[in-house]
Amino acid sequence: MEGVQLRHRDAEEATEILDQLVSLYLEVYAGGGEFHSEDRYRRQLDLHMQRVGWELVTAEVDGSLVGYIYGFPLPAETRWWEGIHDPVPPGFTDEDGTRTFAISELMVQPAWRRRGIAAALHDGLIAARTEQRTTLLVRPDNVAAQAAYRSWGYKKVTRLRPGWENAPTFDVLVRVPNA
Repeated sequence: MEGVQLRHRDAEEATEILDQLVSLYLEVYAGGGEFHSEDRYRRQLDLHMQRVGWELVTAEVDGSLVGYIYGFPLPAETRWWEGIHDPVPPGFTDEDGTRTFAISELMVQPAWRRRGIAAALHDGLIAARTEQRTTLLVRPDNVAAQAAYRSWGYKKVTRLRPGWENAPTFDVLVRVPNA
């Protein structure tokens, strides 16, 4: 992690680097099909950045963006769980704005992977969170990410296919501190 600087940003600060965020996303998901298009991701970012409590942590080296993570608390009226596969534990999708922090994106530029940046971004984002649990979605075939999330304490609960056009099916992972 030598030379890597982490920085917390709110939505207003993120708009200043929006094109950089989108560029890194497109690099990481190159060849990922329509679901990973620039237009869809810009719409996703716009919607997510409006969420109360939205937070971004960036990783930079010599002023260049090499990775980032962002998330937000799930409000009582959330669409996050739409498309979830049964069965799930009773009350699993019940939200009140303070129960679950959702990580929407975590990515590191390919040349900077395997250096602990993803773990540092993750820990930097959730370290001060007060929600009871953290959730994220990950492709079942993303072996490296699945292994990392397990090592950080996440457990698979079920699967979910978001309502976005051309969306893939994801594993739903949850981390409950001290559980």
